[in-house]
Amino acid sequence: MRADPSGLPLDQVILGDCVTEMYRLPSKCVDMVFADPPYNLQLRGELYRPNMTRVQGVHDVWDQFLDFKHYDLFTLEWLHACQHVLKDTGTIWVIGSYHSIYRVGSLMMDLGFWMLNDFVWIKANPTPNFRGVRFTNAHETLIWAKKSKDQTKYTFNHHAMKYLNQNKQARSDWTLPICSGGERLTAPDGTKLHSTQKPERLLERVLLASTRPGDVVLDPFFGTGTTGVVAKQLHRRWIGIERDKSYHQAAKRRMATTTPRLLADITALADLDRAKPRVSFAVLVSDGAVPVGAVLRHAKTGAEAVVLADGSIALGDAVGSIHKMGGAAVGAPASNGWVTWLVEGDDGEWHPLDEARQAYLKQ
Repeated sequence: MRADPSGLPLDQVILGDCVTEMYRLPSKCVDMVFADPPYNLQLRGELYRPNMTRVQGVHDVWDQFLDFKHYDLFTLEWLHACQHVLKDTGTIWVIGSYHSIYRVGSLMMDLGFWMLNDFVWIKANPTPNFRGVRFTNAHETLIWAKKSKDQTKYTFNHHAMKYLNQNKQARSDWTLPICSGGERLTAPDGTKLHSTQKPERLLERVLLASTRPGDVVLDPFFGTGTTGVVAKQLHRRWIGIERDKSYHQAAKRRMATTTPRLLADITALADLDRAKPRVSFAVLVSDGAVPVGAVLRHAKTGAEAVVLADGSIALGDAVGSIHKMGGAAVGAPASNGWVTWLVEGDDGEWHPLDEARQAYLKQ
């Protein structure tokens, strides 16, 4: 590894075990740790959508542990190592699902970390619960903690976060889409390269909130390098540790093509966060903006469909999305369901679904 004059392997992806590699670093050398550890999902069997296509879940070896005891021991080891590298003025962020975050949080408190906030990342486009046996898992939890209870100094860019939130105090619920589209790295066969790749927008908020330009950010579970990408864009220094060779190589390639933003361009993030988030029809249904059982009327043919609890609609015996069923009503593969379907308003008139969406976004 090439070393910076500071003695740190700055802006590099280290191949190896995170605990071993963190103890090789000097004590108290990084300003922030962002950790996205294995979730210990312990999935059994395959999961299929109603159309019988297989859901690409998390079945990776790195997410499998014998039992909770082994997972807790693993967690204690990497948290101890984080304490070793974290400055006395530093903070740590940990993200997890309901399978793991409560165990991780409890162990953090046992080790002396002091909680500052827990955040709810509300996924604007979550994967549905296809079997309908429980609620859709539409969020993940982040813990933000300082190194100790007595720590008086740490970075929190209150005014910057307020500016990004239209001059209102920033809250601990963040609505952001999951990683998709061109940002999602894929394998040669077109499948996800990493099953739990995080969106860059999420890391932007984390780094803008709790670091300054020039600070050193360490990610012990670097994966495909999202933390490094955002750190480099925002003029932070970074260290990534990843033990999987395929992820390690993908992260190195990704970092090589990432360029820092102009400092003036950082203000453009305000415009991104001020833009209203996109929402799916399923979100409108789950939040009651369009009731389950409501009748929709086709704008051209007058055909009627019924809203189902999962956000699909039933047109006769056929069931599908508002876009697919909108097309089916006129013999087309699909159409823009937001304008194709009308819903009856409180005024007794029929309005495009898009009006219900815009009203929801205003709220």
